[in-house]
Parts: sequence; C-alpha cells; structure tokens
Amino acid sequence: MTGGPWFSALEIAHRTRGRVRLRYRCRAGAPTAPKAIERALENLPGVTRARVNQAARSVVVNFADAETGVEQLVGRVAGLPVPAVSDRVAAAAANDTRPLMASLATLLGTRYLPPSAQLPITMSAATPVFKHAFEDYRENGVSSHVLEALAVSISLARRDYTAANTTTFMLALGEYLEDSIARRSDDLLKHLLRPASDEVWVVRQGQEVSIAAEDVVVGDTVIVGSGTVVPVDGTVLGGEATVNQAAMTGESVAVNKARGDAVLSGTVVEEGRLSVYAEQVGRNTAAARIADYVEQSLTAKSEAQLNACRRADRLVPSVLGLAGLAYLVSGDWGRAASVLQADYSCALKLATPVAFKSAMYGAGRSGILIKGASTLERLAEADTFIFDKTGTLTAGKLTVTDSIAFDNTYSAEDLICLAASVEEHYFHPLALAVVAAARATQGQHFDHQEVKFIVAHGVASVINGKRIVVGSRHFIEDDEGIDIGAHVEVVDRLYREGKTLLYIGYGGALLGVIALKDEVRGNSAATVRRLRELGARRILLLTGDHHDRAEEMAAALGLDGFHAELLPEDKVRIVDELSAKGARIAFVGDGINDAPALSGAHVGIAMKKGADIARLTADVALLEDDIERVAEAKELADAAMSRIGTNYRLTVGLNTAILAAAALGVLSPITTAMLHNGSTIAILLNALRRKRKRTR
Repeated sequence: MTGGPWFSALEIAHRTRGRVRLRYRCRAGAPTAPKAIERALENLPGVTRARVNQAARSVVVNFADAETGVEQLVGRVAGLPVPAVSDRVAAAAANDTRPLMASLATLLGTRYLPPSAQLPITMSAATPVFKHAFEDYRENGVSSHVLEALAVSISLARRDYTAANTTTFMLALGEYLEDSIARRSDDLLKHLLRPASDEVWVVRQGQEVSIAAEDVVVGDTVIVGSGTVVPVDGTVLGGEATVNQAAMTGESVAVNKARGDAVLSGTVVEEGRLSVYAEQVGRNTAAARIADYVEQSLTAKSEAQLNACRRADRLVPSVLGLAGLAYLVSGDWGRAASVLQADYSCALKLATPVAFKSAMYGAGRSGILIKGASTLERLAEADTFIFDKTGTLTAGKLTVTDSIAFDNTYSAEDLICLAASVEEHYFHPLALAVVAAARATQGQHFDHQEVKFIVAHGVASVINGKRIVVGSRHFIEDDEGIDIGAHVEVVDRLYREGKTLLYIGYGGALLGVIALKDEVRGNSAATVRRLRELGARRILLLTGDHHDRAEEMAAALGLDGFHAELLPEDKVRIVDELSAKGARIAFVGDGINDAPALSGAHVGIAMKKGADIARLTADVALLEDDIERVAEAKELADAAMSRIGTNYRLTVGLNTAILAAAALGVLSPITTAMLHNGSTIAILLNALRRKRKRTR
C-alpha cells in the first residue's frame, strides 16, 4: 500500500537542457531522508541522476531522455508515491545510519547509566521499532515487525535492558544489511549500461562536430575513437577497430569491426576509429532497451515472489502462537521473547526478488534481455522449444553459391563484380553477400553513374552507356520488361534447391543470375543438444520454406519434427494446438510473421536481428546474433528457480530450527536475534550470487 504522493508542494526553480532544479516539500509522514528521495527519483524513467539539498529543500534532477520534456518530468516527480511501510522501513535503515548508530551506542552504554535512566533511554532507542510495528499493524495486521516489537516489550517488562537493546540493535543492523543487499541487486541492473558521455561526434555538412547525445538522429554518421563507448546501434561505414563487447554480449575477447559490420551501443572501441551509420538512437538503442526492461523488472512481481510473500504472511500467526505456547508451558517470558525474535518473513520476502534481479543482471551481461521476473519463471517451465528457420536456426547471412552468366562475353567472376559495383553502396543482406564475394575474387570494379535504389525491387545505374539493373525477378520482368523465358530451366533448378536469386539485367537483356543461400548456423546443432540436456522434451521447426529444405534441416539438427510452407496464422495455430495439449512452449523467431506466435507462446524469444515488432512482442530479446544464447537463457532461468527453491528450504529449515530451540529455552533472546539475522543475511547473499558463465 502507498500513502499518496510523496510531495505536497513542487515548483520549478531553474531549468536548463537535460537538467531541472525543483523546490519541494514532503507530505506529512513521508520519508525526508535525502538518500531515500534521490533513490526514488533515479528510478523514474529518463532520470540519470538526482541530488537533494535538504537544507534548501531543493533537488537537482538530470535526465537524458530526449523525448522527456521538463513538464513531463515534473509530472512524474509530482506523481511519485510514498513507498509502502515495509519499503519505508528498509529505506530508512539503508539510507540513514543514525538509528543504527544510536541503537549501538545505547547497547554499549546502558550498563554505565544510572538505573533510573536505563528504561527511558532504552525505550527511546526502541522507538523506531515500535513506530514501524504500529504503522505495519495498522496497514497489514500482525506482521514480523509486530512480533519484533512484542519481543522488545517483553524484555523491557522484565527489565532486561541488555536483551532489549541487543534486539533493537540487531533489528536495525539486519534491516540495514538486508536492504543494502536488495539495493545492490537493483543497482547492478540500473547501472548495467549508463552512457559514458553526454556528447557525441557526428559528421554534419562534411565536418566532424560534437553534439549532445540526445540530438543524434537516425542516418547520422557517428565517429567513435579509441576508448569511446559506442552511443548508437548501427553499421560500420568506414574505418577499422577492435571493439570490446563484454558489457553487451559477455564476450571477454575484443572483436574486429570493419565496413558492413554491426555495432551495438554500450560497447567500447579499444583501438582504432570507426564511422558508424546510426540505425537506432536514443530510447531505441540496445542499451536504452536494457534500461526499459530494468524499469519493468524492478516493479513487476512474479508468481514465485507473490507465493513467497503469501507464505511469509501465513507463518506470522504461527510464530505468535508458538511464543504464547512457550510461555504457557514454561511460565518464562524470556522464552516467548526468544521465539518472537525469529520469523520467516524477511528472508522469504526479500530473497526471491533479489535472486530474480541477480539472474536478470547476469542475463544482461550475457547479451540476453529478460523482460521481468515472470519471464524467467516461465522460461524455466518451458519444455517445448519451437524455432523459426531463416535468421534463427540459419544465420540470416547469405553467401553466394552460384554465378551464371548467359552472355559469353562475361565470366562468372565478371558477373559478380558487375553486380557488386552498384550494390556496394547499400547494406541489404543480398548486397553485402555479393560485395563479399566480389572481394574474394579480387576482380575489377566497373565505373558507373549514380546508383538509384528502388525499394523492395533492387538497384539501377548506367555502365558504359547501358542501363544495369540488379534485383528481384519481379523487378527484372515486370518493371524492366526483360524476358527470362530462355533461361527459365536454370532459374527453376536453382529455386528448387532453396536458393535466393539475384537477377542482373544489362542493356535490356538478362545478363545472368547470382544464387545465394542461407547456411545453418554452426552452433545450431550444439544448441539443440544443450536444450535437451536442460530438459527440453520436444524441439520443433516451423517455417514458410519448402518442405524438402525443412525436412533436410530437421534431420541434420536432430529435431523432433517440422512443419513447412506455413503462413503466419499457421504458426499461431500450431502453437495454440500444442499449448492446449499441455506443452509449455518457448518460441524462437525473428520476423514480422513470427510476432503472433511469439506473443501466443508461453515465452517468446526474439533474435538480435529480428524485426522491431518481433522484439517488442517477445518476452526475451537477444542482443547478440548467437543461437546459443537461447540455451544460455534457459540455463540462467533454471539456475535462478533452483536457487529460489534452495533459499526457501534454507529459510524454512534454519528458522524452524531456531524457533524450536528458542521455544525449548535453549536460546536466549540475544542469541536468537543473532542467529536469525545472521541466517537471513546469508540467505540474501546466496540469492545475490549469480551462476558462473559457462566456458565454451
């Protein structure tokens, strides 16, 4: 529950680009600690930093989102809710050490105080405990905070001030450490990819100029030098460099990048210099998408988290009942106080979200964007994996397999070089493949006039006074009126072999065709085997490709079955039919036609080079063009759920043992408090632990 807006008054004192200073007044009863306010503001979308001046009651907010105006930002700040009681307690413990220091000073100094001063000073130190218990009882009923306050009250009634002060100190220390650990898991995610610079070098009107990062637009040529973080997603236009991609893909070894290679925002140029064509900027870059997914992950709760909270709440009355039973049997209030020191709530409620966030951070470091804790949970449950073919099990990177010239004046190599001469100005996969093949032949470059790009058709230019066109059959036949009838037998044979054809028309006649093929990824078979090791019961292929090609691929990869020549609605139908039979499906795809199946599956996984709608629809988006990341995502999800199960058993086992020992009088209130808080911290540290990256 929240108690309404955090601020009762808010006004703009000063504004500049990407920065605004606000004067504020906190609502009565809301936290006023600067660190608590700063942390809450930094969690708002678009905010990169917040700094509070408590004396002046002002806060400076820096924001990097070019789409966020000052008024929109102020609206978000004004609507910031007061955190729930449990969050306020944790925030106070984590961001203000004064209660912790006060309870420690009271504990160490009580025995040196005169008897008349011991009770009021001990009660003063315990005031936060009673206050939190009262607020929590009013909003949530009997809770762990209420049990803790009862334990302190019993010690005070018995005039056992050492026990009361020890309990107060251990509670303050425990909450401080618990929230520090939980906050660390948030910070690991939030700061996974922060922009290293607000300025970017771009080429404008032939000159290299420095502009604000938010002013970069699609189509800009961005210059990135040694030691610089790449600020956009794009394709290298020129230059050569070694790029460290560890922050985005987890690769420890830097890779070489040259013309035609893709680069991601958040990666670092170690040596060299690149000119990058900006394809995704601002909130659409890979780095920004991580931030967006992180925003969701910090607030969304999975079924496992909700179950943990429900179990913890159900166990509170049991602890209260056990304390009462211990007193009735023994007549010793000390035993009741000992029992009340230990409960299941803290570890159960905190360990599960910490484990999820830690796993999501590890996934982000490995180039896997997981959109929330519930996605991890569903991915761990997946028992059926369905793959699209093109761009998924295949690399989506075409290579030239045949070059057939129908004019004896030109060789096969000449045909490739002729096509490459006009295609080299574009980054379409077909063009890149032809240019790569031409470089391999080391053939001549044909001088040409201006090249025109006809969308969804091809390119056209003039060489030696003759019009040259390179593109699809529709472009050549229907638009250019070139007859291919004399060569239809060759064309049909190549088509039946599952190859993509590029037609070259020159001087009004069909000069030749270039055939290209998309090869199966080298690690597709290894990924299939790894998924089986991780418990996948069935692995299928769904494709719109020819039946023979699909059958060949399914056999080569050892798949359990395939469906070929499908329309998008056919893929959805098959997913729905399997789901109705109880299959928990993880669908892996990359195209616009995969989006319905991605959204209809138990969990959808989109490849790096997938269409925007596919990546938006999917629950998991891969940042590296590597099919093995699918198996790694499954392994991370399995490990996270296993760790959550282990933590649950540890929490129940350890706390049950502590409660039993306390009820039997084996443990004093002080010892119980130390054991309970110590075990809770250990469980949280285990939740924060991430699985070691698998070496390959």
